[in-house]
Amino acid sequence: MLTTANLKGWMQAALAVLLAATLVACGGGGGDDNSGSNNGGGTSNGLNGGSLPPSPTQQPISANASNTVPITVGRGAAGVINIPTVSVTICAPGSTTNCQTINNVQLDTGSFGLRVVSSVLNSTLLGALPVSTIGSNGAQLAECATFADGFTWGSVRTAVVTIGGETTTGAIPLQIIGDKPTSTVPTRGCGSGSPENTVSDLGANGILGVGTALTDCGATCANPLTAATYSNYFACPNGTSCTRTAVPLTQQVANPVANFPLDNNGVIVQMAPVSNFGQASATGTLVFGIGTQGNNPLAAAQVFTTDPFGNLNNSTFNGTTVQAFLDSGSNGYFFTDSSITLCGSQFAGFYCPSSAQTRTVTLVGLNKVSAVASIGILSAQTLFANGSNFAFNNLAGQIGVNASFDLGLPFFYGRHVYYHIDQTASGGPSPFVGY
Repeated sequence: MLTTANLKGWMQAALAVLLAATLVACGGGGGDDNSGSNNGGGTSNGLNGGSLPPSPTQQPISANASNTVPITVGRGAAGVINIPTVSVTICAPGSTTNCQTINNVQLDTGSFGLRVVSSVLNSTLLGALPVSTIGSNGAQLAECATFADGFTWGSVRTAVVTIGGETTTGAIPLQIIGDKPTSTVPTRGCGSGSPENTVSDLGANGILGVGTALTDCGATCANPLTAATYSNYFACPNGTSCTRTAVPLTQQVANPVANFPLDNNGVIVQMAPVSNFGQASATGTLVFGIGTQGNNPLAAAQVFTTDPFGNLNNSTFNGTTVQAFLDSGSNGYFFTDSSITLCGSQFAGFYCPSSAQTRTVTLVGLNKVSAVASIGILSAQTLFANGSNFAFNNLAGQIGVNASFDLGLPFFYGRHVYYHIDQTASGGPSPFVGY
């Protein structure tokens, strides 16, 4: 279900936006003390008697091949911390000239499909993207993508998508966020909280979901019996009076990678290491395909088969079974640990321990492969003292679901993280993640 996927990829959006405003207010105070801070452990450099695990040191390959695209973490479109972004080009179906490149699109391995804020599209292109229809009366198709504290609302349209040197074989469904009036938002079935339909609310110009699923909802929304209760899609006759509807897989918002002619079985997210006390920006490379070219072999030390949405449901933390996931769309580690001090209202939701902390989670795949992942935690107040830093590898906060462990973007720095798309429906391999 999309609700589950969105909980992973979007749950910290409001916190991040609030944080961005705080960072602007804080200005450039503090400093970035890098000396010795990447060796793990020690009592200096702000660790205050605590310790951090050794930082991974893998470097990304150069983004100069057709199956690669640069990743950037920085101030971005809305000044939100730890948001990895890429550039995406969309074209009107059947046109090679009515196209637009959208920068600052969040790279999210915890969701599936492309979503673009309508206000960043020029009117010529937006008007040429056909709105999908559903049912015998040709009702407009819209989607409400729900997450922990809000939702996005907009039409489902089709476009040809290019990322780096890879282009989808044809027009695919995507969500245009915020192109429908707020008066059309369904009163039932569209989540709660605030709408996230603008760049400032979302923290980016759009979201590129490249996780393990082919579409953003799958069988749950295709089956009329389950769609009646759980579908994220709505039929809107004449664009209004929107009600939940079942949607065939071919009309659901689609993972662009799975629709490339080549290099379409998954992605590798490669991020450069960053300082333990944060830095102004970070870089990486998104590589398309796993084992399809010379630059994308499967070189993970451990490979975990997952459920269709990339979850490791039998993982453990502090003796409790948790659903763990590796999610570039979350701007920190998020889990529940009552032994770690929470920050005050200024950085609500984040952890502010008095000394550096290390925690371990045991990741377990459906293939019974298990591995212990160690993460470091520094006080958010310490990390945010320098208001010009946007990349952090030891930022953590509290999750709203006790049985979940979110290995967000900090886990990706200095690693190559692999996502193999679910191909079981066509007789291919099961989905997996690895690093």
